[in-house]
Amino acid sequence: MQRTTTGQLTGEPTGPRQGRGVVPVLAFAGITVAVMQTLLVPVIKDLPALLGTDPANATWVMTATLLAGAVSTPIMGRLGDLYGKRRMLLASLAVMVIGSLVCATTDDLVVMIVGRALQGFAMGAIPLGIGIMRDVLPREKLGSAIALMSSSIGVGGGLALPAAALIAQHADWHTLFLASAGLGVVAMALTVLVVPESALRAPGRFDLVGALGLSLGLVCLLLPVTKGGDWGWTSPLTLGLIAASLLVLVAWGLFELRSPAPLVDLRTSARREVLLTNLVSIMVGVAFYAVSLVLPQLLQLPASTGYGLGQSMVVAGLCVAPLGLTMMFVAPLYARISARRGPKATLMLGMLVIAVGYGAGLGLMSAAWQTVVIAVVLGAGIGLAYSSLPALIIGAVDASETGAANGLNTLMRSIGTSLSSAVIGMVLANTSARMGAVEVPTMDGFRTSFMIATGAVLAGLLLAAFLPSQRPARPVLLASSADDAASAARPAPERDRAAAAVSATERRTPAR
Repeated sequence: MQRTTTGQLTGEPTGPRQGRGVVPVLAFAGITVAVMQTLLVPVIKDLPALLGTDPANATWVMTATLLAGAVSTPIMGRLGDLYGKRRMLLASLAVMVIGSLVCATTDDLVVMIVGRALQGFAMGAIPLGIGIMRDVLPREKLGSAIALMSSSIGVGGGLALPAAALIAQHADWHTLFLASAGLGVVAMALTVLVVPESALRAPGRFDLVGALGLSLGLVCLLLPVTKGGDWGWTSPLTLGLIAASLLVLVAWGLFELRSPAPLVDLRTSARREVLLTNLVSIMVGVAFYAVSLVLPQLLQLPASTGYGLGQSMVVAGLCVAPLGLTMMFVAPLYARISARRGPKATLMLGMLVIAVGYGAGLGLMSAAWQTVVIAVVLGAGIGLAYSSLPALIIGAVDASETGAANGLNTLMRSIGTSLSSAVIGMVLANTSARMGAVEVPTMDGFRTSFMIATGAVLAGLLLAAFLPSQRPARPVLLASSADDAASAARPAPERDRAAAAVSATERRTPAR
């Protein structure tokens, strides 16, 4: 590795020998993060009793993780670009382990919220892992590797549901957090042993003011989205926070445009391919979370409702698990299709499959095996779509911006899941019916939720149609000398003419 005249560390991607084992280790780290996210789903209805608080306060245990993950994802991506992606990946996992241990040793609501917020910082592992793959893997292996990393969220969530249900039924619920901490330690150890640190660094410094501004804007935006159902969608607090988020994010955007080293390069983010990919990511996030909200409830509702499937918590988790497993199995398929047609075609195919899955799901809710069919079809579509998104981002940004750009894209997916949770939660609450002493969701509510998800997918499909046609992938230019750096700085037409001249000279020169 050498340092250019601009002070930027540069070098060639890691060879195959050094990159061996990187993909499964990074995918395992992604699965660990996803397990942390869905860890409490089996006991969510029991949290008020377990923590000695009311249901409105107990929801902060889930909200804290969401907010911390949304805030940390673009920040950790930028820190990885500046100071080393492997280093920041280890830091993310370490904070998650600390948060897990905090939660494992407390029954206090406030301490639990702090621990869950620390767990949320692990979300930065996904864009960091994708960035490491771009830096260290040969190009022919990059497509399938990114597809596997992207699908790890679904794989971890699918595997965690039945496993967490088993633990919650047969052990103290704090064991869930000990298991999470153990997975985090294993992921850290494997990362230290197997994953190399990339020498590629982005120039500049960390934008602390930009990080604080983005964090404040996201908190003001996501708080009313996730808590609006409890506070009231027209309450002064909800509307005030939404207005504050708009003001803060506009001011943050103006500051970032003037910053010499912005946290998020908004000019790059405004490019058609990047902007449209991020908007599509929101729609895919809505679709991904809708099925996770509907199917477990449908499966566990008692058969006496006339539409509930009366399954146990563990069986419900097993029926939904194929969603994540199918996402993992379509990774090789994505690589083949993308190599021939490009990630845009794969994205659009995935979204078509999602739309078919939700459309068919409107009539497939009367037996447990039918929910498995829905999960498999949706998993295939979501796997293709999720695998395409980081590939589109990587093809549109410089190598030194990979972490921050994929961090922003992961944030867009998180915003999509947050919107899905808020909108579908409101639909299910407003269409619920009383059964004895409790309110339960109705079949009308489930079907309306599926139609909302279908609408989001079709909107995303329309946006994806306007993405630029796939161009040949640009090789990552990592200058190794001052001459190379100067060549990289020349306009594209000059570089092309220079390359043509070199090629012509080589053809005229006889081989020795």
